[in-house]
Amino acid sequence: MTGLSNTFGISMRNFQRFPDLPDAQALVEFGVRMEELGYDSLWVWDHILLGVDPHFPIIDALSLLTAVAARTKTIKLGTGILVLPLRNPLILAKQLSSMDQLSQGRLILGLASGWYEREFDAIGVPFNKRGKIMDENLEIMTRLWQEDVVNGEVGPYNMRSSVMFPKPFQQPQPPILIGGYVDRVLKRSAVKGDGWLTYFYTPEGFTKSWNKIVRFAEEADKDPATLLNCNQLPIMIGDSRAAVEAPMTEWLNSEWDFASWSDSTIDSAIMGTVDDCVEQLQAHIDVGVQKLIFVPYKYEPDQVEVIAKEIIPRLRK
Repeated sequence: MTGLSNTFGISMRNFQRFPDLPDAQALVEFGVRMEELGYDSLWVWDHILLGVDPHFPIIDALSLLTAVAARTKTIKLGTGILVLPLRNPLILAKQLSSMDQLSQGRLILGLASGWYEREFDAIGVPFNKRGKIMDENLEIMTRLWQEDVVNGEVGPYNMRSSVMFPKPFQQPQPPILIGGYVDRVLKRSAVKGDGWLTYFYTPEGFTKSWNKIVRFAEEADKDPATLLNCNQLPIMIGDSRAAVEAPMTEWLNSEWDFASWSDSTIDSAIMGTVDDCVEQLQAHIDVGVQKLIFVPYKYEPDQVEVIAKEIIPRLRK
């Protein structure tokens, strides 16, 4: 199992706000540069459809990660987060195991049940059954990866002597981090996944949910010490917090979502001088966040470079 403790990734902006369009080749070059800068992992967002007015054109997450894998050697490749109920689990299991083979074991899976009802309606997947479908799809994928021959019916899938080789490069499977906020999802992270990936949580919000995950694991006789976690955090470095707070707040409010039923909040934003940002990030590490995934302000190159060269070295131990 891939360890995550004291590692630092970065998200990739594989979406844009229309009328701008994502540049596929530039995104691949971004991935190459992130490896050169020493980021441990690269994370992409996942939607089929996103937004109406405005809408957000997006490059397919798995296609993009495969292209980056072909140009890199060491950087890990993460889905942050793949909406599992929207996909056929047998086809996806084959695609992901192939990606893990092509990348020589660099895949990290962030999976979630989804939130955008319009997307489910367009694809023909019942939104109100997405949790059940998530569990069924996860069971099918893990069985195909771990068993030589799979028999049985799971949901609408009738697997009769189903054989899927090659298995993923990582055995028994790539790390699976479950994303979400409510208790039933936190329990899924603890019991059915390898851990939890969250989004824009303060140290206090993280601690509250992580304590629940630990308890759910203990109740299922699973060692909480084996669980993995990540927190995706927005960050903007400048001359002072006062100098960056207004533009950062405007960007977050215009392009990012904060679920009202969660502890995901704009208050999680890391802002200020390098010293300020290191202090704020250290607070996350101190409460047990294993992997920090940076979401730099507007993905500006200078922000990306400062994080890699001036912030991460001070956080590594």
